[in-house]
This record gives sequence, structure tokens and C-alpha cells, in this order.
Amino acid sequence: MGKIFYVCSYGGSGSIMLQNALKKYGETHHIHSRNPPDKLEYVGKKGGGRTKGMWFNGKVIPENELDDYYVLYIYRNPSFSIKSIHSRFHMHLHLEHVQCKNRNVKLNEVLESGKDLYGVKEFYNNYMKKNKNRNYKIICVKYEDIFDKQDELSNLLGIGKLNLVNKSKNKKISDTKYAQLNTIYDDLIEEMNKNDSIIVN
Repeated sequence: MGKIFYVCSYGGSGSIMLQNALKKYGETHHIHSRNPPDKLEYVGKKGGGRTKGMWFNGKVIPENELDDYYVLYIYRNPSFSIKSIHSRFHMHLHLEHVQCKNRNVKLNEVLESGKDLYGVKEFYNNYMKKNKNRNYKIICVKYEDIFDKQDELSNLLGIGKLNLVNKSKNKKISDTKYAQLNTIYDDLIEEMNKNDSIIVN
């Protein structure tokens, strides 16, 4: 069996970009599950599962297959993530995909309440916090650094060049209607900024 890459994110963090770059090196899956399982699982219908294709499905992967799997979590400053996919974050379907508790919440409600109603912090912590019960590693990648560190990531995955090109425009949002996001996610943004570019948990 060849390499299988699980690319996990809450959206707007470059996960599709990374998935597309990995396709030439193996099988890829784009995952929005909020809770990574203790025992690595198949996704979607694989192994007899009955979930959406972007979710872990409860069917545990046999131990003798685990070495083929690489689980990556790519994250980004949530102020930019939410703004960059405004067209998706206001959709019930995307909030369902990232398993948001309130799948009808609107961005203006987040801004007015000053609270993380999307549960971005919870999603981030679920992947970033070490869990000694997991039978696999999670390679956590900071979007802001991936372009400079892509060769390091390639070496870690045992693959060739990713050839990632930064096409995003991280414009300051301090003078826009999205400025409140900086306050809502202040602690999380500070933590992300301090993180190493690539962390293996």
C-alpha cells in the first residue's frame, strides 16, 4: 500500500492547496472532523463506514496499516480563515462539515457577541494538544510558514517537492468590519504566532 494523507482543517487554512500538492505522492483525504479519534479511523464509506467523506467514520484502521497513514492538521490565524471563507462560514453546510454545535450561527452574530460561536478554539485544541492515547502522530502545520518550510515538511513525509506557491492576500482587517475577530481570537492568535512552524504531536 502507498502513502495515504489525511489533511485536516476547519477551513480557510490552505488544506485544499496542501491536499492537491500531495496527490502526486499518494492517496489524499480532506478532513473536517472536529475530534481526531484515539485510534486512527478510516473516513467516509471506507471500511464499511457510513459518514460523510470528510469525517472519521468509526472504523478503526488495523495496526499493520498505520505506517502508510500521515495525518496533517493545517491551521491559520482564524481572523483570516473566517474572512477568507466568508462565503462558506455563513453557510449551514460548511458549519455542518466542521461539526459546529450551532450550525445556523451567522458571522454577524459572532462579531456582535464577541464570542467564538464557531468553536474554532476547540477544533484547534483537539488537534494541537498532545494525547498519549492516540496510536498515531499528528503533523501540525502553521499556514503562515508552510511556504518557507515546505521542504522540511516534504522531508518529514518522505516525499518530493510540494511546489507550494503563496497566492493569498493577508490584508489587515483592523480597519474593516471583521476587526472584532482579532479581539475574539486574541489569545489563540498569540499562541499560534509563538508555535513552531511544524509540530508533531
